[in-house]
Parts: sequence; structure tokens; C-alpha cells
Amino acid sequence: MAVTLSIVIPIYNEQGNLQMLFARLERILAELGLAYEIICVNDGSRDNSLEELVLHHLKNPTIKVVNLSRNFGKEIAMSAGIDHATGQAIIPIDADLQDPPELIGELVTQWQAGHDVVYATRRSRQGETWLKRFTAQAFYNTITRLSPVDIPANTGDFRLMDRRVVEAIKQMPERTRFMKGMFTWVGYRQTAVFFDRDPRLSGESTWNYWKLWNFALDGITSFSTVPLKVWLYLGCSVSLVALLYALFLFGRTLIFGVDVPGYTSLMVAVLFFGGVQLITLGVIGEYLGRVYEEVKGRPLYFVRDTFGFE
Repeated sequence: MAVTLSIVIPIYNEQGNLQMLFARLERILAELGLAYEIICVNDGSRDNSLEELVLHHLKNPTIKVVNLSRNFGKEIAMSAGIDHATGQAIIPIDADLQDPPELIGELVTQWQAGHDVVYATRRSRQGETWLKRFTAQAFYNTITRLSPVDIPANTGDFRLMDRRVVEAIKQMPERTRFMKGMFTWVGYRQTAVFFDRDPRLSGESTWNYWKLWNFALDGITSFSTVPLKVWLYLGCSVSLVALLYALFLFGRTLIFGVDVPGYTSLMVAVLFFGGVQLITLGVIGEYLGRVYEEVKGRPLYFVRDTFGFE
């Protein structure tokens, strides 16, 4: 029987959420009456998530498990799930139930109305600190200004994608995978549905601020070259200011004689331009490091076991 819906779930230490996750998913999917599969990608979990997934697979064969050889990260795990999905529509969703499975019906309705991508946008973010909300908004504002791709704000990976969109994404082999940007970059007919995000059901998020910072860098460097280009304009501006200041000093010396420069102003200038040069090298290094990862050409992931696949 042909699969209509493929639900893709990256799993990392989500043992405490799996029972409720599958109960809600199975109820919603049964109400829709569409042939479905639930593809769970175990991304090197250190708890008993894999054992729980296998038990659920034995109870419900539509639950399929891809067990990666180690922890590759959420973006890679999601890519592995998408690679194994066979449905006409694919829906990535997190296992912590912050993205409500009850919204799947609305996603399917918009898809059946002719949209190729239906993404879920958060009206509110329950259970998050003001700092987390502030930094998230700052990131979306920044990447919107820097990137030519219009990445929707307050929108995660929870969305429905038509098979043609998935096949387009599978042609994008880059190692630094900012999936939110890739989902948008491919284009096609896209629309949004809105929801209020719930707090995490159980456990703690593994996304600390350092990981979020690196994730933001991945997003910006993957979809914008502005951080590289800005140093050309900054260099030209600084050179122009230096030229004007040199002309000023030359004229003042001709009129008033030789003036001994101050030690403080000299040190400030040296430290300032030294800092600018180091920042420039750091930005170049961020891009160069990602180029290095790409040219090695390693596979995105390795699969240790699968359950439920022929």
C-alpha cells in the first residue's frame, strides 16, 4: 500500500517523551484515514530511547527506526529520516511535543488545497525565558537582513513538504545543513499556519547558548556572504578616513610646524586596527572551515541498524 504521509522524528535522549508522542501521533493519523509511516531516527541517544523505539515498532509496524552509528546532530538526523521516507508528503516534527501533532490535520488540508510546503509558525513560545525569545528574534531579524532567502521568522522544522520538494532537497549535499533555510531556498508554493508552542513535555533541551550561537553562525554563513563583503566596505571607509586625516596633519604641519604625536592616540589606533584585522580573519576562517568540511566529501551519516524497512 502506497504511503501518503511520512512523519520524520529525530530522536536524541527522548525516552520520557516517546509514549505520549506516539499516542498522540497515532490518534491524529488514524483520524485522518491516510496511509502513513513514522520514521524515527535515533541520533546516538545515550538513554534507552532506541530500546523504546524498537518496542513501539513491534507494537505498530508503521513505526520504523533508523539507528545512526553515532550522534551526528539534529540537522543530519532529520536529513537521514527524509532520505528514508517514502510518503507523498513528509512532515518533520520534534519529539519533545512542543510542536503539537494535532496541527498535522491542518497541514494536510493546506497541502490538499494545492500548497507544496505548509510551515508552522509560532504565535507564542511557552516555557521559554525572555532571553531565549529575545535571542531567537534577534537571529531571525539578522538573517532576514543578511540573506537573499526570505526565511520565515519564528518557524522551525515542523512543516509539511510535498514529495517534489523533498526530492529537490535531497539534491542538496552540503555538510553544513541549515534545514530551515534549505526548506525555503527550494521555493515552490509555500504557506503558513499559526500555533502556540507548548512547553517541553519532559527532560531538558540539549540546546545551550553555545550550541545556539554555532547554529546561528551555520545559518548565516550558509545563506549569506554579507559578512565577507562588509570588510571591503569597512576597509575602504577606514582608508578614506586615514587619507583625510593624513591630509589634515600635512596641512597643520605646514602651517604650525612639527607636532609630536601622542602615545595614547597611537596605541588606540594600533589596538583598534589590530582588532579589526583579527575579526576579519575570524570571519574568513568561519567560511574557510565550512569550505574545508565540504571539500572532504564525507558521507553525511552512517546507519548502524534499521527496523521496519524491507
